[in-house]
Amino acid sequence: MFPFDLTLFQWSILTLTALCIGMSKTGIQGMMLLVVPYMAMAFGAKESTGVILPMLCLADIIAVAYYKRIADWKVVVRLLPTAILGFFVAILVDSMIPTDRFRTLMGGTLALALGVMLWSEIFGKENRWMNCWWYSALFGLLGGFTTMIGNAAGPVMSVYLLSMRKEKMAYIGINAWFFLVVNLLKVPLQIFVWDNITWSTFSLNLLMLPVLGIGALIGIRLVRLFPEKAFRRFIQVVTILSVAAMLLK
Repeated sequence: MFPFDLTLFQWSILTLTALCIGMSKTGIQGMMLLVVPYMAMAFGAKESTGVILPMLCLADIIAVAYYKRIADWKVVVRLLPTAILGFFVAILVDSMIPTDRFRTLMGGTLALALGVMLWSEIFGKENRWMNCWWYSALFGLLGGFTTMIGNAAGPVMSVYLLSMRKEKMAYIGINAWFFLVVNLLKVPLQIFVWDNITWSTFSLNLLMLPVLGIGALIGIRLVRLFPEKAFRRFIQVVTILSVAAMLLK
Protein backbone atom coordinates (compact mmCIF):
# COMPACT_ATOMS: atom_id res chain seq x y z
CA MET A 1 0.00 0.00 0.00
CA PHE A 2 2.87 2.39 0.83
CA PRO A 3 6.18 1.92 -1.03
CA PHE A 4 9.47 2.82 0.57
CA ASP A 5 9.78 6.07 -1.38
CA LEU A 6 7.91 7.95 1.33
CA THR A 7 8.20 11.69 1.69
CA LEU A 8 10.38 13.24 4.37
CA PHE A 9 7.22 14.22 6.24
CA GLN A 10 5.94 10.62 6.17
CA TRP A 11 9.26 9.18 7.36
CA SER A 12 9.48 11.79 10.12
CA ILE A 13 5.94 11.16 11.38
CA LEU A 14 6.41 7.38 11.16
CA THR A 15 9.62 7.53 13.23
CA LEU A 16 8.10 9.91 15.78
CA THR A 17 5.05 7.65 16.02
CA ALA A 18 7.18 4.56 16.70
CA LEU A 19 9.09 6.42 19.41
CA CYS A 20 5.88 7.68 21.04
CA ILE A 21 4.21 4.25 20.87
CA GLY A 22 7.18 2.68 22.65
CA MET A 23 7.07 5.36 25.37
CA SER A 24 3.31 5.14 25.71
CA LYS A 25 3.20 1.38 26.14
CA THR A 26 5.82 1.21 28.89
CA GLY A 27 4.74 4.08 31.08
CA ILE A 28 4.24 7.50 29.48
CA GLN A 29 0.63 6.73 28.64
CA GLY A 30 -1.02 8.77 25.91
CA MET A 31 2.10 9.86 24.03
CA MET A 32 1.00 7.92 20.96
CA LEU A 33 -2.23 9.89 20.73
CA LEU A 34 -0.30 13.08 20.11
CA VAL A 35 0.82 11.72 16.73
CA VAL A 36 -2.39 9.93 15.64
CA PRO A 37 -3.71 13.06 13.87
CA TYR A 38 -0.42 13.49 11.97
CA MET A 39 -0.38 9.83 10.93
CA ALA A 40 -3.86 10.41 9.54
CA MET A 41 -2.53 13.41 7.62
CA ALA A 42 0.55 11.54 6.35
CA PHE A 43 -1.02 8.23 5.33
CA GLY A 44 -4.77 8.80 5.31
CA ALA A 45 -7.11 8.45 8.30
CA LYS A 46 -8.30 4.91 7.69
CA GLU A 47 -5.07 3.70 6.06
CA SER A 48 -2.98 4.94 8.98
CA THR A 49 -4.71 2.52 11.34
CA GLY A 50 -3.17 -0.38 9.41
CA VAL A 51 0.30 1.16 9.67
CA ILE A 52 -0.02 1.86 13.39
CA LEU A 53 -1.61 -1.42 14.54
CA PRO A 54 1.37 -3.80 14.04
CA MET A 55 3.63 -1.31 15.83
CA LEU A 56 1.15 -1.26 18.70
CA CYS A 57 1.21 -5.06 18.86
CA LEU A 58 5.01 -5.16 18.92
CA ALA A 59 5.13 -2.51 21.65
CA ASP A 60 2.39 -4.32 23.61
CA ILE A 61 4.54 -7.46 23.66
CA ILE A 62 7.48 -5.44 25.01
CA ALA A 63 5.25 -3.85 27.69
CA VAL A 64 3.71 -7.15 28.80
CA ALA A 65 7.14 -8.79 28.96
CA TYR A 66 8.29 -6.05 31.34
CA TYR A 67 5.08 -5.58 33.37
CA LYS A 68 3.84 -9.19 33.21
CA ARG A 69 3.20 -9.44 36.94
CA ILE A 70 1.46 -6.09 37.30
CA ALA A 71 -2.15 -6.39 36.20
CA ASP A 72 -5.63 -6.68 37.69
CA TRP A 73 -7.10 -9.42 35.48
CA LYS A 74 -10.59 -8.93 36.90
CA VAL A 75 -10.65 -5.48 35.32
CA VAL A 76 -9.33 -6.77 31.99
CA VAL A 77 -11.88 -9.59 31.81
CA ARG A 78 -14.79 -7.25 32.57
CA LEU A 79 -13.82 -5.03 29.63
CA LEU A 80 -13.08 -7.60 26.93
CA PRO A 81 -16.54 -8.97 25.93
CA THR A 82 -18.04 -5.59 25.03
CA ALA A 83 -14.71 -4.40 23.61
CA ILE A 84 -14.95 -7.18 21.03
CA LEU A 85 -18.56 -6.14 20.33
CA GLY A 86 -17.23 -2.61 19.78
CA PHE A 87 -15.03 -3.89 16.92
CA PHE A 88 -18.09 -4.96 14.94
CA VAL A 89 -20.01 -1.77 15.76
CA ALA A 90 -17.05 0.15 14.29
CA ILE A 91 -17.06 -2.00 11.14
CA LEU A 92 -20.80 -1.40 10.73
CA VAL A 93 -20.44 2.35 11.20
CA ASP A 94 -17.51 2.44 8.77
CA SER A 95 -19.65 0.83 6.07
CA MET A 96 -22.14 3.67 6.44
CA ILE A 97 -19.79 6.68 6.14
CA PRO A 98 -17.53 7.91 3.30
CA THR A 99 -13.76 7.54 3.65
CA ASP A 100 -13.17 11.31 3.78
CA ARG A 101 -15.29 11.52 6.94
CA PHE A 102 -13.30 8.87 8.76
CA ARG A 103 -10.93 11.31 10.49
CA THR A 104 -13.92 13.35 11.69
CA LEU A 105 -15.32 10.19 13.25
CA MET A 106 -11.98 9.51 14.93
CA GLY A 107 -11.94 13.04 16.34
CA GLY A 108 -15.52 12.76 17.50
CA THR A 109 -14.92 9.58 19.44
CA LEU A 110 -11.87 11.11 21.10
CA ALA A 111 -13.88 14.21 22.00
CA LEU A 112 -16.57 12.02 23.57
CA ALA A 113 -13.98 10.26 25.71
CA LEU A 114 -12.51 13.61 26.74
CA GLY A 115 -15.95 14.91 27.72
CA VAL A 116 -16.54 11.92 29.98
CA MET A 117 -13.14 12.38 31.62
CA LEU A 118 -13.67 16.07 32.32
CA TRP A 119 -17.18 15.41 33.63
CA SER A 120 -15.79 12.85 36.05
CA GLU A 121 -13.11 15.23 37.28
CA ILE A 122 -15.35 18.27 37.70
CA PHE A 123 -18.41 16.69 39.30
CA GLY A 124 -16.97 14.36 41.85
CA LYS A 125 -14.01 12.52 43.24
CA GLU A 126 -15.97 9.36 44.05
CA ASN A 127 -17.47 7.42 41.19
CA ARG A 128 -20.77 5.96 42.42
CA TRP A 129 -21.23 3.95 39.22
CA MET A 130 -17.93 2.09 39.06
CA ASN A 131 -19.33 -1.01 40.78
CA CYS A 132 -22.36 -1.22 38.47
CA TRP A 133 -22.17 -4.03 35.88
CA TRP A 134 -22.92 -1.67 33.00
CA TYR A 135 -20.08 0.73 33.80
CA SER A 136 -17.28 -1.59 32.67
CA ALA A 137 -19.46 -2.88 29.83
CA LEU A 138 -19.99 0.65 28.52
CA PHE A 139 -16.31 1.53 28.60
CA GLY A 140 -15.40 -1.80 27.03
CA LEU A 141 -17.78 -1.07 24.15
CA LEU A 142 -16.48 2.46 23.69
CA GLY A 143 -12.90 1.22 23.95
CA GLY A 144 -13.43 -1.46 21.32
CA PHE A 145 -15.14 1.02 19.02
CA THR A 146 -12.49 3.72 19.29
CA THR A 147 -9.55 1.33 19.00
CA MET A 148 -11.01 -0.17 15.82
CA ILE A 149 -11.89 3.22 14.32
CA GLY A 150 -8.50 4.79 14.88
CA ASN A 151 -6.32 2.96 17.43
CA ALA A 152 -7.60 5.69 19.71
CA ALA A 153 -8.86 3.88 22.81
CA GLY A 154 -6.16 5.41 25.02
CA PRO A 155 -8.37 8.26 26.26
CA VAL A 156 -11.23 5.84 26.90
CA MET A 157 -9.04 3.62 29.05
CA SER A 158 -7.57 6.68 30.74
CA VAL A 159 -11.06 7.88 31.67
CA TYR A 160 -12.04 4.43 32.93
CA LEU A 161 -8.92 3.70 34.98
CA LEU A 162 -8.64 7.24 36.35
CA SER A 163 -12.28 7.05 37.43
CA MET A 164 -11.53 3.71 39.12
CA ARG A 165 -8.72 5.42 41.06
CA LYS A 166 -6.11 2.90 39.98
CA GLU A 167 -2.57 3.55 41.16
CA LYS A 168 0.18 4.29 38.64
CA MET A 169 1.66 0.80 38.27
CA ALA A 170 -1.74 -0.93 38.30
CA TYR A 171 -2.85 1.51 35.60
CA ILE A 172 0.15 0.62 33.42
CA GLY A 173 -0.21 -3.14 33.97
CA ILE A 174 -3.93 -3.20 33.10
CA ASN A 175 -3.30 -1.12 29.99
CA ALA A 176 -0.50 -3.41 28.85
CA TRP A 177 -2.53 -6.62 29.03
CA PHE A 178 -5.83 -5.15 27.80
CA PHE A 179 -4.30 -3.60 24.70
CA LEU A 180 -2.18 -6.64 23.90
CA VAL A 181 -5.34 -8.76 23.73
CA VAL A 182 -7.54 -6.29 21.83
CA ASN A 183 -4.83 -5.26 19.37
CA LEU A 184 -4.02 -8.86 18.47
CA LEU A 185 -7.75 -9.55 18.00
CA LYS A 186 -7.99 -6.56 15.65
CA VAL A 187 -5.26 -7.77 13.29
CA PRO A 188 -7.39 -10.29 11.31
CA LEU A 189 -10.16 -7.69 10.92
CA GLN A 190 -7.70 -5.09 9.62
CA ILE A 191 -6.22 -7.63 7.17
CA PHE A 192 -9.34 -9.33 5.84
CA VAL A 193 -12.14 -6.79 6.37
CA TRP A 194 -10.46 -3.41 5.86
CA ASP A 195 -7.42 -4.62 3.88
CA ASN A 196 -5.28 -2.13 5.79
CA ILE A 197 -2.31 -4.36 6.64
CA THR A 198 -0.15 -5.67 3.81
CA TRP A 199 3.39 -7.03 3.51
CA SER A 200 4.43 -3.57 2.37
CA THR A 201 3.03 -1.79 5.43
CA PHE A 202 4.33 -4.52 7.74
CA SER A 203 7.84 -4.06 6.35
CA LEU A 204 7.63 -0.44 7.49
CA ASN A 205 6.70 -1.67 10.97
CA LEU A 206 9.73 -3.96 11.09
CA LEU A 207 11.99 -1.06 10.10
CA MET A 208 10.61 0.87 13.07
CA LEU A 209 11.24 -1.94 15.59
CA PRO A 210 14.54 -0.45 16.89
CA VAL A 211 12.80 2.91 17.38
CA LEU A 212 9.98 1.17 19.28
CA GLY A 213 12.59 -0.41 21.54
CA ILE A 214 14.26 2.93 22.25
CA GLY A 215 10.90 4.49 23.06
CA ALA A 216 10.06 1.61 25.39
CA LEU A 217 13.30 2.08 27.33
CA ILE A 218 12.67 5.82 27.63
CA GLY A 219 9.15 5.15 28.92
CA ILE A 220 10.37 2.68 31.55
CA ARG A 221 12.92 5.19 32.84
CA LEU A 222 10.63 8.23 32.82
CA VAL A 223 7.60 6.65 34.49
CA ARG A 224 9.65 6.06 37.63
CA LEU A 225 10.12 9.81 37.98
CA PHE A 226 6.39 10.58 38.08
CA PRO A 227 4.67 10.88 41.49
CA GLU A 228 1.11 9.51 41.50
CA LYS A 229 -0.62 12.91 41.31
CA ALA A 230 1.70 14.22 38.59
CA PHE A 231 1.18 11.04 36.58
CA ARG A 232 -2.60 11.49 36.74
CA ARG A 233 -2.40 15.13 35.63
CA PHE A 234 -0.03 14.23 32.82
CA ILE A 235 -2.52 11.66 31.45
CA GLN A 236 -5.31 14.23 31.54
CA VAL A 237 -3.28 16.90 29.73
CA VAL A 238 -2.07 14.50 27.01
CA THR A 239 -5.65 13.33 26.43
CA ILE A 240 -6.85 16.92 25.99
CA LEU A 241 -4.01 17.76 23.58
CA SER A 242 -4.62 14.66 21.47
CA VAL A 243 -8.30 15.49 21.06
CA ALA A 244 -7.54 19.10 20.15
CA ALA A 245 -4.98 17.99 17.53
CA MET A 246 -7.45 15.60 15.91
CA LEU A 247 -10.31 18.10 15.73
CA LEU A 248 -8.31 21.16 14.67
CA LYS A 249 -6.05 19.67 11.97
